Amino acid sequence: MRFISALPPWAHVIRLFSLALTVATAVLFSIGRPSFAGSSSEAAPTAKTEPQRVVIGAFINDIQEIDFRTQSYAVDVYVWFRWTDTSIDPSKTLEFMNRFAPNAHVRDQIYEPPKVLPDGTLYAVVRNQGRFSTKLALGNYPFDKQELVVDLEDSELGSNFLRYVADKNPLTVSPEIYVAGFRLGPARMEIVDHVYPTNFGNPTVGDFEAYSRAKLIVPIERPLTALSVKTFLPILLILACAGMILWVRPAYIDARVGLSVTALLTLLLTLVALQLATGRGQADVDYLTMIDKIYLASYAFILLVLLRVVRASWRDGEHGSDEAVARVDRSWFLFVVAFYAAVTALIVSLSLS
Repeated sequence: MRFISALPPWAHVIRLFSLALTVATAVLFSIGRPSFAGSSSEAAPTAKTEPQRVVIGAFINDIQEIDFRTQSYAVDVYVWFRWTDTSIDPSKTLEFMNRFAPNAHVRDQIYEPPKVLPDGTLYAVVRNQGRFSTKLALGNYPFDKQELVVDLEDSELGSNFLRYVADKNPLTVSPEIYVAGFRLGPARMEIVDHVYPTNFGNPTVGDFEAYSRAKLIVPIERPLTALSVKTFLPILLILACAGMILWVRPAYIDARVGLSVTALLTLLLTLVALQLATGRGQADVDYLTMIDKIYLASYAFILLVLLRVVRASWRDGEHGSDEAVARVDRSWFLFVVAFYAAVTALIVSLSLS
């Protein structure tokens, strides 16, 4: 006690302050301490996992053998990937969704294992050579415009776990590609979520499952000038020969009727053969293409000329005058030409609209 009483007054103040601070800390700790009695009934929130972003790009090295009968085409394509998650390898699980004759495809893995870039990103390239198929719309043939498509998906991970992201320059086409009879348009890549109306037997993904899909699209079209000459010039020549029959002098009625009927039937059969030759390399579709409709109008042209030739043989309906017959022939010729031109223009405008 003597030692304590010998302490200076300021020391007692410090001791009292320290004691108060200790008591206050103990009280606050007991109040703020969490209770573990009910902790077992409350689950900790689970952080939502974001899908792994995989950068994708492609280079089309060649396009060959566009076959409209099978609606298929041969493509040589390089596809590259960049990603960060070491637990996946999108180059190994890549699947080409619209392969045609899958057993004929040749696939090469350029980097095995994937290359590690300086920033730690994984990099892999796949080359695939084979035929692909897509549904071609031939309603506007021969003025149709088509798109050659290569569809890519991951074969294992849905879009909730893996999502493709287009590279800065996602799709390039080799400038050396030449496809006979077609011009190539600007290529593009589209990234979409392709939803399948099934869960493939996996009850953990719900009724539907979506996969991230990269679509490589190369538009093609036929050269308009050259195609028009090759397709329509033979038709116009046949129709011109048919129309000239109406300019034969009515005085030679026997020769006119016999020659005209024979010539018109020959021209009609020639037109049929021309149509069959035109459609030989096309797919068998359940609708009429634009060229089919033009051929139908051409058949109508020849039949109308034939109808006039037969009618002109009945001179009594036109007072038996050669001049009257010739005048009606020329009027009928102008009517048939105007009819054919109007119908053809309507067919083309409706098809291209």
